[in-house]
Amino acid sequence: MTDYIEVLKKNDLKATIQRTGILKSIDNAGHINIDDIYEDVKENYPTLSLATIYKNIILMVKHGVIVEVPINGEKSKYELKKDDHIHLICKSCGEIEDKEITKEKKQILAVENFKLDTAQINLYGLCKKCQSLI
Repeated sequence: MTDYIEVLKKNDLKATIQRTGILKSIDNAGHINIDDIYEDVKENYPTLSLATIYKNIILMVKHGVIVEVPINGEKSKYELKKDDHIHLICKSCGEIEDKEITKEKKQILAVENFKLDTAQINLYGLCKKCQSLI
């Protein structure tokens, strides 16, 4: 289990109940949009506003605690910060699958005269389940 308080402190953020609730919601879902985070978190904290969720999401992205995953034509989803990886995003159901970026894949990403710091690669297509429905 992730120690959300430690994650926040390590990234120079105060560990509030709202932030730990948001992180728990994201961690449980893997990838989740703000509306779904709000619905999940307000079950335990009914007085929490959507504006508070937005404010904390923006702050935690800025501090590198969570990562925004843009989805074409939909609201972005969020995930906990982890090692660089590729997102396989289904254009039909919106499911996101993470794939590790291996050493070999990192060599492919190497660009002459450019030092790669972090990578987020989003590939769009159809997941196995949606392919079987065609």
